[in-house]
Amino acid sequence: MLMWNRKYAAEITADNDGEHVSIAGWVHEKRDLGGVFFLIVRDLSGFAQITLHKGVVEKELFERVKKVPRESVVAIEGRVKSEPKAPNGYEIIPERMEVLNEASQILPLDTTGKVGAELDTRLDARFMDLRTERTKHIFIIRSRVLKAIRDFLDDLGFIEINTPKIVSAATEGGTALFPISYFEREAFLNQSPQLYKQILMASGFDRVYEIAPIFRAEEHDTTKHLNEATSVDIEVAFVSDKEVMVTLEELIAFVYSKVGDYPGLSKLNLKLDVPKIPFRRITYDEAIELLSEAGEEIEWGEDLSTSAEHTLGEIIGELYFITDWPCAIKPFYTQPAEKGKREDICNAFDLMHPKVELASGSQRVHSYELLKRKIESKGLSADSFEFYLDAFRFGMPPHAGWGLGVERLLMSMLEIDNIREVVLFPRDRRRLAP
Repeated sequence: MLMWNRKYAAEITADNDGEHVSIAGWVHEKRDLGGVFFLIVRDLSGFAQITLHKGVVEKELFERVKKVPRESVVAIEGRVKSEPKAPNGYEIIPERMEVLNEASQILPLDTTGKVGAELDTRLDARFMDLRTERTKHIFIIRSRVLKAIRDFLDDLGFIEINTPKIVSAATEGGTALFPISYFEREAFLNQSPQLYKQILMASGFDRVYEIAPIFRAEEHDTTKHLNEATSVDIEVAFVSDKEVMVTLEELIAFVYSKVGDYPGLSKLNLKLDVPKIPFRRITYDEAIELLSEAGEEIEWGEDLSTSAEHTLGEIIGELYFITDWPCAIKPFYTQPAEKGKREDICNAFDLMHPKVELASGSQRVHSYELLKRKIESKGLSADSFEFYLDAFRFGMPPHAGWGLGVERLLMSMLEIDNIREVVLFPRDRRRLAP
């Protein structure tokens, strides 16, 4: 019965009354009212009601439909009948049904949403969890977000790139690395495309972006950390940090506008408002002052704790930038501030949602000598970065860029508390399967 003329449930309407159709999907629910039996079939687009009247359809078909287990895969042929009370305003009177794959009677979770399940249970049976309306729409929205990001950057003349994920040196130093055996040498899973997108600034590719996985061997076990995440990274030549901040806030507003009209948001009980730009900008010093006024003391030169970020979020209440960070807590490739500002301040920024950090970026060092000194000042060997430093010896323009966490953007947009909900198969401190 597998036929090319199969229709999705949402493609059929009451206007198709009397037409012969074929659908295929999963048995979502069954309702036995004695003389009438309803079979609700689910596919990617939604639900179709199959109605069987005892004594009207063949007895053998009636009994087969009654016995088919929920979540079995079926293909059905029948006639469309207008029915205002049915999903999408129609029902299908079946003529044939084929059970393509019969499901086990005991299911790992309830796909109707009537019985809740713990997140670990859902992740263990992710294939089944994706059949629920809420989870399905999260990942359709994720797809739309990624498309919107690409559309926005493509329209600005960016070139999409793909950089190595197996590397010989750490992007930012530190110990948050996954070492791997690479033939006779040690290598690492890349923390970021940072070094490679900077190298490309010396190639004449003025504007590049990448949407790809990044790997961080941090032992955080929180609702906002992952060990494998997806990052949107851009790098732009002949600009400062100020210009790429504008690109970032315009991108965020564009993504909200493109997702805001998606009908599936109703399944998440959400209505998205496009954030107003420009976003508020506060300096690191101003952030410390606001925190002090709120009773939370941060020593100058320290990074902001999760508690401090939440306090600032409550004070500001909208998307905002923190700028002018201390050089000591930013990576070696961050450009120190121009003359007239304190020498220990750099041209770096973080984009903050009231509940979580979304992105970080900066103007980059483009001087070979300064970059080499800054690498060594972090206790790293310049020799390990020779492949990277070479690009700065032969004509590197001023440049800037940022990295945006896709999962954090999604969880903040959709008001989801745990980042694992927006990843198909999350990887964290405890989870390596499925």
